[in-house]
Amino acid sequence: MNDLLERLGNHLVWRIGKAEGEEVLVVRVGLATAAPEFGHLSRLRNVTDEEIEQLSQAGQVRVEWVN
Repeated sequence: MNDLLERLGNHLVWRIGKAEGEEVLVVRVGLATAAPEFGHLSRLRNVTDEEIEQLSQAGQVRVEWVN
């Protein structure tokens, strides 16, 4: 199973940040073929490691699949 996940991981792209005006950690994930679509989505603000930890511990996380 780990080998399968590792091979799949080689074909994924992701972006992590905070959406403008929201206190939610946004994790955008998609196949590498969808990379151009990331450019059409709203910008995510950079987050520090501390912010990632705080938001994830508070359950303030949204995962978005990009295709």
